[in-house]
Amino acid sequence: MGDLKVIKLTSKKDKANYIHQLVRDIEALDKMINEGLVEKAPIRVGAEQEFCLVDQYFNPSTKSLDILDDIDDEHFTTEIGSFNLELNLDPHELKDDCFSQIANQLKTLLKKAKKVVRDHDTKILLTGILPTLSLRHIKLENMTDVQRYFVLNEAIRESRKDNFEIHIKGVDELNLLHDSVLLEGCNTSFQIHLQINPDEFIDSYNWAQAISGPILSVCTNSPLLFGKELWSETRIALFTQSVDTRANSFMLNEKQSRVSFGSEWTSGTATDIFKDNISRFRSLVTAEYFKDSVEMLNNGEIPKLKALNLHNGTVYRWNRPCYGVGNGKPHLRIENRYIPSGPTIADEIANMMFWVGVMKGKPKNFGPVSSKMDFKDAKSNFFNAARYGMSTQFIWNNKPIPSHELLLDVFLPMAYKGLYSVGVSPKDAEHYLTIIENRIKGYTGSEWMTSSYRNLLKSMKPFEAAQTLTAKIYDKQEKNYPVSSWRLISARTESVVKAEKKVEHIMSTDIFTVYEKDSVELVMKIMQWKNIHHMPVINQDKRVVGLLKWIDVEGIKDDFEKLKSAVGDVMQRDFVAVRQGDTVEYAIGLMEKHQTTCLPVLRDDQLMGIITSKDLN
Repeated sequence: MGDLKVIKLTSKKDKANYIHQLVRDIEALDKMINEGLVEKAPIRVGAEQEFCLVDQYFNPSTKSLDILDDIDDEHFTTEIGSFNLELNLDPHELKDDCFSQIANQLKTLLKKAKKVVRDHDTKILLTGILPTLSLRHIKLENMTDVQRYFVLNEAIRESRKDNFEIHIKGVDELNLLHDSVLLEGCNTSFQIHLQINPDEFIDSYNWAQAISGPILSVCTNSPLLFGKELWSETRIALFTQSVDTRANSFMLNEKQSRVSFGSEWTSGTATDIFKDNISRFRSLVTAEYFKDSVEMLNNGEIPKLKALNLHNGTVYRWNRPCYGVGNGKPHLRIENRYIPSGPTIADEIANMMFWVGVMKGKPKNFGPVSSKMDFKDAKSNFFNAARYGMSTQFIWNNKPIPSHELLLDVFLPMAYKGLYSVGVSPKDAEHYLTIIENRIKGYTGSEWMTSSYRNLLKSMKPFEAAQTLTAKIYDKQEKNYPVSSWRLISARTESVVKAEKKVEHIMSTDIFTVYEKDSVELVMKIMQWKNIHHMPVINQDKRVVGLLKWIDVEGIKDDFEKLKSAVGDVMQRDFVAVRQGDTVEYAIGLMEKHQTTCLPVLRDDQLMGIITSKDLN
């Protein structure tokens, strides 16, 4: 989709024309497969590296378009969030030291980008979800100013006819309503492409599905979102919900999400997967200047199947089939979309090699995976891995097996065998698969991050802890030592917030609120039980309408009639508030000016936190 100027499908004529192009592309793909035109060898691998841009305080930097202009390299392109960029690596033939070649190109391109971002007071960070992201960063104003993102956002919103509901439950719980697809921009991935012989595509695709859970469990790197500890790989839940075109209703909804693992094993040919996508998901956008792909084939030309690729670009299978043309030859490949970015280049290349090795190392006696394994076990394995990472117990060969045992005893030997079978350098294989082995025996990126974040929370508030955590990730990432060798951050680590602190660094977010219709007696007891001296008051729309202080109720604690009255009768309706991005110095000035010891922290009248005079000590 990134190569096309897309427009929203609106008129019947536009829809009919696009569907005609889509059907003709399917016919052309069928024809190319049946006539043996799709390339079978050599097999190539490639990758896409998404990365975050952060400022000197490790908060998101929204300078992607300016930076992209200055990089001036066709390997780089935009992402939906103006705080992210992507680079596309060249495909390499799967043999010899191809993985080291990919690693070297990635290092070279990132080095080039790092020289440019310095001039913009920006740094590059590889991580699945940036720990310092907050709600203020996912406003529509931070969507990259490129037409296709706004068109896609509008099309998905119209399809839903409602805001996006995000509910992710892990150690903490996230409940959020959002008005755009920009939440998807919180995710950054390392997407791996493996070319597949068309004669083996369905068997390979089903195998890719079967191994997804165990592979993901040792690659997790995204446990935090908005300061909350959620899944080991929170990207899986967040991406599924952030571009969901389904709206809630009173009817039992059996439709799949556009972000999907699938619902059954695949059969037929590669074309059947595309046909299933088209059958399940209506087109959201179109583009201009499509050629009839069947006519092109009849004229001896190889079509790019632009209509099919455009539709495929709006259906986000975790293992996505892809069609492309390279050096004038059509090919098919599987895109692995569930591996997160980071925590280092070494870890990413190890993840890539591990997946490719297991893909190529499928035991011959395993046969068609659909005859050996229930699809729901494969699907359950995947989502359990996303939730629990290396704590997952998998179903493999119809038996439960712990992740460590499955990976060490089955998957690692399988990966070595697969890599050697295609002629990958033993030196390369041993180097990168040892990184995987050490991670299995030590800890993954998500395990390191959650343990370090918990330690930091012992001495810091969440935002300050997130900034310090992100700074440490950056420092360790620059050295390119695999994450299994990183020492955990201790609770005594010095904060990186040395300049003027913001309200978000000191505010409390675990706060009690009451409704203006609650009884004063109840609220007084809550304040006594919880040793609370300030209580924000909200209305039915969850907006802050007042503030109740202990001093307001202390004088009436023995007046039974007044205790039966509503909070709204005794609360302070005139109060001052601050925003997350205000400086602590500004907050102190407000407190002194208005002779108050408490300031609610608001965003659009919604309560984000609270600071009191104790937080300023």
